Amino acid sequence: MGRLVIVSNRVAVPKRGDAPAAGGLAVALKDAFSNRGGLWFGWSGTALADPPDVVKHARRGGVDYAVIDLPQEAYDGFYAGYANSALWPMFHFRLGLLSYDRDQAECYRRVNRRYAKKLLTLLRPDDTIWVHDYQLIPLGAELRALGSRHRIGYFHHIPFPPWAVFSAMPGGEDLIRDLLAYDLVGVQTHRDLTGLMDCMSQGTGMKMRAGGEVRFRGRRTRFRAFPIAIATDEFAELSAHSITQPDARRFEASLVGRSLIIGAERLDYTKGLPERLRAFGALLERFPEHRGRVTYLQVAARSREDVETYKDLKREIEHLAGRINGDYSDADWTPVRYVGRAVQRDTLAGYYRMAQVGLVTPLRDGMNLVAKEYVAAQDPENPGVLVLSRFAGAAEGMPEALLVNPLDAVGVAEAMNAALTMPLDERRERHAAMFRRLQAHSVTGWAKSFLDALERPDTTETTHSRAAALSVFQPRVLARSASTSSDSSSEDSFVSQVADLSTARAKRLL
Repeated sequence: MGRLVIVSNRVAVPKRGDAPAAGGLAVALKDAFSNRGGLWFGWSGTALADPPDVVKHARRGGVDYAVIDLPQEAYDGFYAGYANSALWPMFHFRLGLLSYDRDQAECYRRVNRRYAKKLLTLLRPDDTIWVHDYQLIPLGAELRALGSRHRIGYFHHIPFPPWAVFSAMPGGEDLIRDLLAYDLVGVQTHRDLTGLMDCMSQGTGMKMRAGGEVRFRGRRTRFRAFPIAIATDEFAELSAHSITQPDARRFEASLVGRSLIIGAERLDYTKGLPERLRAFGALLERFPEHRGRVTYLQVAARSREDVETYKDLKREIEHLAGRINGDYSDADWTPVRYVGRAVQRDTLAGYYRMAQVGLVTPLRDGMNLVAKEYVAAQDPENPGVLVLSRFAGAAEGMPEALLVNPLDAVGVAEAMNAALTMPLDERRERHAAMFRRLQAHSVTGWAKSFLDALERPDTTETTHSRAAALSVFQPRVLARSASTSSDSSSEDSFVSQVADLSTARAKRLL
């Protein structure tokens, strides 16, 4: 078995002597790397006016890291521009915030081509390549254009909308075609898979065959849902330890016996933070018995501070928090505590454990691991209650949460009231069901299931993805996407579409 080669847009190379990363993709891939060795390739995070055209190497913990710097102009067009001003809002159903610039779209493809050229020089013939997320959708097609015959998979971490939304993106059909360069394409949920199948059908004229696959020019591309997980037992242990530490004890003492509602994420317009604050205001207005008896802590780590939309969002949140505090606070009670910076993960774990309500209400989210971490952090004998947006991918596998529409402030307020007043027996029952499901689907199991499906497509069933969702959710599949036979007219239509492009473009697509 060859190496595992991971490609992600940003690669944070650990410093010598640093402890391994405690969360995220690093945890998911730890076992895979340790069993077979591997290479992690991507952008260094450095953008310079004229960076050296070299690949920088490091080896840490048995993993080889290879990173490149980007020219500032490329960063502006590729990352700050097209990826975050066009793709990010489109994938999150926020077309009103989509800002498209053709030069930035071309820069996005140039950077992907640059990644492909640099990566190809580092590859061995038997490597397996796993590409991550929306910044790198065309990377597989660029590698194929350069002659790569490696097995290549792609995982999409954020939501995947249907064609009615996706088609608003100029050139969106090209991005859908780019996915056909991969052997396996994974998404978070069956809802995302339905959206992707709709885009493939309407955006390319091709229909999915039974089992979620498309065959084109001798290549079979399969499409599957792989809900990402967390290291549940480890996070539970972390929270139990963290609540005994000085930071958590000091914070708990400051609550003076009041109930705690907590929200924690980075500052982003997809997270529904203004809507959440309005809902908390509605709780205090409609259920006055909670005034003076509950505190809402919102952690919102700043991000993308160079984007005007995010500056506006920060101002709106600060205004709403100030207005609620002005309307309801007393001399000895401030209802909203707003922390506009990152809080260490172990400290947050302790805060989660002491919170009676976990408030996770994104307007749209691929998965949202905060919801899973909140459940993992709870004391099983006296657990809190998760109030969860039905538009978070996590909702597919967490029906015992109180599911809400984040746009309905009164509905969310009613759910918070229900959570704060829920009997202990019901809280235990809801928590136990979710915790068992989290334990059954580990983050390392998520990575293994994807890689098994990528490397052994004819012998491996994606049991992880099925069990994670089907235990509580029966997926809907668009009727037009469930074709069980070859549709030659669809393939002929797609061939003609590709033939109409320039020879170089067609080669780059497939």
